Amino acid sequence: MASGVTAGTRWASRAQFFASGFIFATWGVHVPTVKAHYAIDEAQLGLAMLAAGAGAMVGLTSAGRWIGRHGPRRMAALCGCIYALLIAGLIAMPGYAALLGLLAVFGLVTSVFDVAINTEAAQLELRGGQPLMSGMHGMFSLGGMVGAASGSAALAAGMAAQTHLWTVATVMIALVAIASTRMLPTPAAPADGAAASDRGFRLPRGVLAVLGVLAALGLIAEGAIYDWSVLYMQQELGSPQQQAALAYASFSAAMAAARFGGDAMRARFSPTALLRGSGVLAAVAMTLVLLTDLPWLALLGFAGVGVGFANVVPILFGASARVPGVAPANGIAAVSAIAYLGFMAGPAVIGLLARVSSLTAALYVVVAFAAALAASARFTGSGDSAAGKEE
Repeated sequence: MASGVTAGTRWASRAQFFASGFIFATWGVHVPTVKAHYAIDEAQLGLAMLAAGAGAMVGLTSAGRWIGRHGPRRMAALCGCIYALLIAGLIAMPGYAALLGLLAVFGLVTSVFDVAINTEAAQLELRGGQPLMSGMHGMFSLGGMVGAASGSAALAAGMAAQTHLWTVATVMIALVAIASTRMLPTPAAPADGAAASDRGFRLPRGVLAVLGVLAALGLIAEGAIYDWSVLYMQQELGSPQQQAALAYASFSAAMAAARFGGDAMRARFSPTALLRGSGVLAAVAMTLVLLTDLPWLALLGFAGVGVGFANVVPILFGASARVPGVAPANGIAAVSAIAYLGFMAGPAVIGLLARVSSLTAALYVVVAFAAALAASARFTGSGDSAAGKEE
């Protein structure tokens, strides 16, 4: 029964995912701004990013408990607004040490906000009886694309960096606050799950641990494309810079498009079948990229990889929210914690392998991890749909 689920609640959730992607992209746009403003080198910038990662891990250990106690609506409103506000402080800190503190809090509220809105999306699926998670993550991708494009355009037009940051913060605070008023009014966790949430974070075991590892594999592979595809086109295929940049664009655009079509796929196929097919497609497409000498064919392959990985995280997050005896917020937080470790470690893993061998050889990790996802798809369950029942 679609109790409490209306078009307004669904669009409110979509708006939250869009805001999350937009703010995240704004941080990405201003990484060079931060580096120049504080006159720091690459190592110090890496430490700043690590501070954000550490804050995110702290947030993930508490997210399930907080959301179980207060509900995703309140936590999304609070953390989403703080998340947006902190973006305005990126170049307003008195020094580098203060920046590290800001980014630690930034990472913390980001992770809790992400778990809250994913918990809301999972509950909308369960209550409404139809898959929605892929489309929600599509809105995150869309928000990222719009945020990056608008940020680049604003800076190219001569807008001061601080003005742009304050503009984004103001608009996103308004969007998050308004969207929060239309979210489900009751906590997403069931009555027995709410009590479980109060026990706090525990290292995931059993099915949750497997889902977390699979999510980590997916994010390592996905991050490898984001971080290394352009360099691969330039260095390995000899493509000019303007053509090489299309590798990132083709992957991102294909991923966003596939996520918007992903809910229809999740309604038609079981999570197990869809994850297996996604992994096979990503593995085959990446193999094509690494074997061809033709840049245009490599670009087509990168698009195929984007389609293959598009629904991996939505499938796994949906499965983690349906584990029997586990509150949705706790399941998502547990899987997110392991996945985030993979996301942080991925670029370094690929870089190390490329140093000891070659970038082409290192990127076969993507093929291997995609194949592992396909082989392990049975751990997602085999319900009739993403919104269906576990066996």
